[in-house]
Amino acid sequence: MKIEPIGPERATLLVPLLQDLHALHVEHQPERHTPDPADADLCAWLQEWLEKPEICALAAISPQDAVMGYLIYGMEDRPALPVRPAERRATVHHIAVTPALRQIGVGKALMTRMKQDALEKGADVIGVTYAPFNAASAALMRHFGLEPVLTMAEWRKDRETKS
Repeated sequence: MKIEPIGPERATLLVPLLQDLHALHVEHQPERHTPDPADADLCAWLQEWLEKPEICALAAISPQDAVMGYLIYGMEDRPALPVRPAERRATVHHIAVTPALRQIGVGKALMTRMKQDALEKGADVIGVTYAPFNAASAALMRHFGLEPVLTMAEWRKDRETKS
């Protein structure tokens, strides 16, 4: 497998895996996610997102030129505040691997390359958010030394009105 950058012109290659990732989130948190987005809408959104200079996408490509998985991350310069120092942060936004290819190192290869790239771009912090139901993501992040540092909680108006 090779890991290569994916620009907006190739966003369509990521849509099937994004649909799979999104379906997992809809299944576990239906109040947070719109079910069954159209492929064209996802592709347009990915293209627009990947055009931003601070957003980077990587894909794991098989010897047969199939996408095995992808990772999208962003770079951000955060100025110093009275309560914390300045930092250059890489934030992992998405990571997805083809279901049949999980547990063979695709996610680890993507994370390894992302970390190398982010460090080359001056990152001194790598962060990620993942849903509490996603044990696979949590385990992958722990493997790379990313440990939870805070918990985010939500209230949603929709939930209260349905009760």
